[in-house]
Amino acid sequence: MDEAAKRSGLDPALARRLQGALTAGGEELFQVITDPAPEVLRAALRNRSLTEDHLLALLKRRDLPEDLLKALYGLKISDSSRRIKLALARNPATPSQVMQAILPQLYLFELVGLCFLPGVTPDQKVAAERVILQRLPTTPLGTKITLARRATSVVTGELLKEGNSALMEACLSNPRLKEVSLFQFLNGANATPDAISSIARHPRWKSRPNLQMAILKNRKTPAIWFTLFLPGTRTPDLNNLLASRRLTPPQKKLVEEELGKRGVRRK
Repeated sequence: MDEAAKRSGLDPALARRLQGALTAGGEELFQVITDPAPEVLRAALRNRSLTEDHLLALLKRRDLPEDLLKALYGLKISDSSRRIKLALARNPATPSQVMQAILPQLYLFELVGLCFLPGVTPDQKVAAERVILQRLPTTPLGTKITLARRATSVVTGELLKEGNSALMEACLSNPRLKEVSLFQFLNGANATPDAISSIARHPRWKSRPNLQMAILKNRKTPAIWFTLFLPGTRTPDLNNLLASRRLTPPQKKLVEEELGKRGVRRK
């Protein structure tokens, strides 16, 4: 082997490691896949003793080159293994082409877990969220409720838009839900009186002045929230509410009554 390596200009030590990668037995192969040389790892992929466990161990490495990961994905053993596909999806070095092929094959909450995995790249997170959103129309309500409690801000915001009362509480309690999603919802067509009330009474959201104003500007908001929120609203904001074309006449009357209590005459 050393003579052949010399003739080919290959480093004898590397040549021996390449030969070992091709011929190692099952136990020895676990040591081979710790080798720092990519060419040794590529040779290991052609080893007849290669198993799912070897590939899972290899995929724990974060220094694998993209071409190696592509080759690994193309193996027959990878095609039939969910564990390998999930490990590939979790590896931050996996190229986008492979990710796009794998993500649709993962379970919904595997995709959710991928979004929160330490070291996941922004592109991988966005790709996983995109697949989740694509599945929402056919996802059962019970699963959506669980998803609303666990998902990223993007997915939770999308679930909130549905306006489903059963989903509302789960979405509002998700610590990743962003205030901007609530503004979008309150200005959307699915903001029902019950949904608005859920936001208005929620411990996390009810005391936020900007949200209170968004609630007061919605013509579907029940009168009780005008009664509760108007006394704490600044006079200039009350005047703006009164000038809004979005409020119903009964809502405007409540605003006028509050201004009257403050001795402010309507212009």
